[in-house]
Amino acid sequence: MIWMSWRQFRLQALVGALVLGALAAYLVVTGLDIRDAHDGYLAQCRATGDCAAALGRLVGDHRTRLLLLAGVLGLVPVLIGMFWGAPLIARELEAGTHRLAWNQSVTRRRWLAVRLATVVLAAMLVAAVASALLSWAAAPVDTIAGDRFGTVNFGARALSPIGQAAFATVLGAVTGLLMRRTLPAMAVSGLLVLVTLFAVPNAVRPHLMPARHETRPMTAETIDAAHGLGTLGSAPVLKGIEVPGAWVTSVSDLLTADGRPLDPGVFDDCLMRAPKTGATGTFGDSSPCLAAHDLHLDIAYQPNGRFWTFQFLETALYLLLTALVSALALWRIRYTSR
Repeated sequence: MIWMSWRQFRLQALVGALVLGALAAYLVVTGLDIRDAHDGYLAQCRATGDCAAALGRLVGDHRTRLLLLAGVLGLVPVLIGMFWGAPLIARELEAGTHRLAWNQSVTRRRWLAVRLATVVLAAMLVAAVASALLSWAAAPVDTIAGDRFGTVNFGARALSPIGQAAFATVLGAVTGLLMRRTLPAMAVSGLLVLVTLFAVPNAVRPHLMPARHETRPMTAETIDAAHGLGTLGSAPVLKGIEVPGAWVTSVSDLLTADGRPLDPGVFDDCLMRAPKTGATGTFGDSSPCLAAHDLHLDIAYQPNGRFWTFQFLETALYLLLTALVSALALWRIRYTSR
């Protein structure tokens, strides 16, 4: 049974191996380039004594390429779900070849379990290799940038891609089992995996562990350090607030000394009609105007030191979902007509 499953899967496995080989070669070259650049910048900065600026340029030089690579690897579970998972059962049901196996001594559940196990293990292996290579290639930049919890970066590093690949495979297989048509199952499974990969980092990941909290007084200098001030509706918010060495999960509106949100009218006055003070910061006269109201922010964040804990928790979540969806498939196969 295992040998038969492998023979039926070997073409997809060969294509996957070729793609993985090409990706691995590119990641090795990228990693070596980054390390050469890192050594070069260190040599320069030791002469000038300004290593922070030099290493900052290293991050700027390679950030975009690494972000694109992380985005590409983030689509690997989608492709696995579409091209490995969805056809796994749907193609058999559509062509009627499942009847041959079901008329032998092999039970339906054993047939399905072996098929799933074969492809799931292959998917996890591909994801593990790709993730390990990207993590190695990006290590010098990740260490300097400290952006370990970035939405795209986190999902393409370390352990999480392995859980994503396993879940995408069984989700695609169950979609094919229920729809019994290969092409519609591929489209639907790809969409479902995309929705899951969007929902987990935005709706689930911030709550895997209780966040730490910080109250930050809003001085003019602190306001000018933000990335944005207000919204289209003139809501009293600061955008792009950062905590060094941490992932900021939520930031409150601007709050007054008694903990109430700042009146939008007061905020709009400071934004549009601030008294002239000659301030030269990012937001000009608006910053000292707001600072004069004794404001603060409540910030929730996760320290970078929790990176591996979050990786384990998120991977465990994906594996739990994999087990639940697999159980659904094993239950449903009993009632699938021949």
